[in-house]
Amino acid sequence: MIKKLLLASAATALLTGAASAADLPRRAAPPPVFTPVPVFTWTGAYFGINAGYAFDASSNNTSSFAVPAPYGNGTTAYFGQRNQEGFSGGAQVGYNVQFTPGSGVVVGIEADAHYLDFGRSGNNAFINGALAPGYFFTDPRALSSLDYLGTVRARLGYAFD
Repeated sequence: MIKKLLLASAATALLTGAASAADLPRRAAPPPVFTPVPVFTWTGAYFGINAGYAFDASSNNTSSFAVPAPYGNGTTAYFGQRNQEGFSGGAQVGYNVQFTPGSGVVVGIEADAHYLDFGRSGNNAFINGALAPGYFFTDPRALSSLDYLGTVRARLGYAFD
């Protein structure tokens, strides 16, 4: 009987140890690695292209003036003006720097170049009368055109939020 009691005691001790193993604390995992949230910044280069249609908003009107003597005797010049309009296209390139990420101060530079099909096709000119010999009449407005346009500009600003 003593053998049975010792055997039962040993079995109880072994089973108790196995049952308490489930209640042991877990091994501590290493703490998670801290990765800061990236801060947005305006620093960097950029480029782009654009295309469109350009027009002026002036009205088609007619103007006239009298040619003074001795260049013309009773001569009057009449002009009919046409609007300018046409294709527009170009490209821009720039670079910005935002000081100390998180700060809102931004400085930059940008340049662009554009092609404009914005030439004035000669104004309609009509001369009523005669000019003095050796003189001719030219409407300087008919010579205006704008084929290319370029700009360079600096930027200073503050980025909110």
